[in-house]
Amino acid sequence: MTETVSAEAVTVSSAPLEGAELQNALDLVEEIQEERASRKLKPAEVPHVLLPYQARWHADRSPVRIALKSRRIGFSWGALAAESVIEAAAAKEAGGMDQFYMGYNQAMAAEFIGDCTFFAKAFDQAVSVISVFRDVVMVEDERRDILRYKIRFASGHRVEALSSNPYNWRGKQGHARIDEAAFHENLREVVKGALAFRMWGGRVDIVSTHNTENNPFFEYLRDVQAKVLPWSPHTITFDDALREGFYRRVCLVRGNDWSQDAEADYRRSIRADYPDAEDAAEELDCIPKRGSGAYFTRMIIEQCWDAEIPILYHARPAEFVLDPLRERKTQEWIDEVLRPVIDAMPKDKRTAFGQDFGRSGDLSDIWVLQEEGDHWRTAFLLELRNIPFDVQKQIMLFVLQNLPLLQNAKFDSRGNGQSHAEAALQALGPSFVECVMLSAGWYAEWFPKYRSAYEGRSIRVPKSEDIVQDHRLIVLRDGKPVVSAAKVKGSDGKDRHGDSAVAGLLAWAAATGESLQPSAGATIQRHSPVENRPSRGLIKRPVERGRRRWA
Repeated sequence: MTETVSAEAVTVSSAPLEGAELQNALDLVEEIQEERASRKLKPAEVPHVLLPYQARWHADRSPVRIALKSRRIGFSWGALAAESVIEAAAAKEAGGMDQFYMGYNQAMAAEFIGDCTFFAKAFDQAVSVISVFRDVVMVEDERRDILRYKIRFASGHRVEALSSNPYNWRGKQGHARIDEAAFHENLREVVKGALAFRMWGGRVDIVSTHNTENNPFFEYLRDVQAKVLPWSPHTITFDDALREGFYRRVCLVRGNDWSQDAEADYRRSIRADYPDAEDAAEELDCIPKRGSGAYFTRMIIEQCWDAEIPILYHARPAEFVLDPLRERKTQEWIDEVLRPVIDAMPKDKRTAFGQDFGRSGDLSDIWVLQEEGDHWRTAFLLELRNIPFDVQKQIMLFVLQNLPLLQNAKFDSRGNGQSHAEAALQALGPSFVECVMLSAGWYAEWFPKYRSAYEGRSIRVPKSEDIVQDHRLIVLRDGKPVVSAAKVKGSDGKDRHGDSAVAGLLAWAAATGESLQPSAGATIQRHSPVENRPSRGLIKRPVERGRRRWA
């Protein structure tokens, strides 16, 4: 978690994780490594896989290095992780030292420590098993729990992967590595803390893709270019990486044959992932966007956090789409996980529903708001990953049919979401459901209202780094808020693309836009879906008085 630090941090305790907590942290490492194509490499192949731009980084022994890079070129893997293992495994007199890596979320820390264990085996270096610690730190009378991954080498040196907080550098000495620096909320303080390593012979790396010109990372690069800062610069674009053999390594790892035509097709396909030319230029060509930046600040989101709000996560493997029992298994999940959350909601408060639909590439996020006095509180956030269309419909209809005092539901009805939205419209009717064709004009109307809700604390949201990162993908372009084409790694190690931000926006529009608004105590009538259900005509659900809270 990233945050601004204006007071001294005091470490209260530090203890290793045990039992289920430890297993969950280690499972995240393993899940990310399982998705790595590099896991198929034989140890003897690894030294030959490092590419010229990675090798130049290894050869540069400068005390402070800064790298501007494209995404998707294996820089963190081959430059940062591989070098960390080499330095940690070396004796002190040979230049060995402790290694401290800082990404902007736990998934990055888990990914890095997994990559280091991979290289340790490839380089035939004895290394301990991964240990995970929880450090309890007090900052301005607020308790912060921080997870930290660690492995130790026979040399006595260690590699630690830390969360993004400036005070995490305290009491440490060695080689500090800041990854995706432009996406750290408090980069200046993070860099200032890392540079203290130089006082006793340590080293510092600052590596990132651009995140607009309105960013300290861009300013550091400009000062290095102007020779105001004596740091050693490295730049590698996507096309630079291709010229230096990156696609040949992709073929080696995937077991494919290389050809010039295949490389050209690969280049086109990667660039086609970015519908916006500015995003492609920033992510692949190392050209920062002008006049744009995150539309939501971390501060306004964090002030609306409520740690008691549940986030439900449901994912299935790819083969689930052919499972003949998928509807039964989904109903079991509904009954065990989803139904208790909905049953615990107050029955005399109005609710609103928003969904940003995704099938396999992106998440499907369902955001439910419930009125609470002068604000709307998130009742729960439901995230679905890789869930087939038919059971997504099953889940969606269950939610809609069981929410108390449903005021309005708004759906993203573009592309694959159109059929899903129409199913809701047919089930509940136009008084309750709106199929929204998301557009620049609609965003321009509703994103300012949604941001004002955070600024005025008119909304309460789950305490979640994923939600922060999703909302930070809303950027200004030509003075209007839009969803960036960029993607970030979520807490599960998989890509996110602003999914919860769009779902939250739709829910807020459903809560506050013009719609049928039943008063508290009213009876709600809905159309009954016709598929796989007995004929019940109109569903009448009297309100139950009293309030039960989710614990």
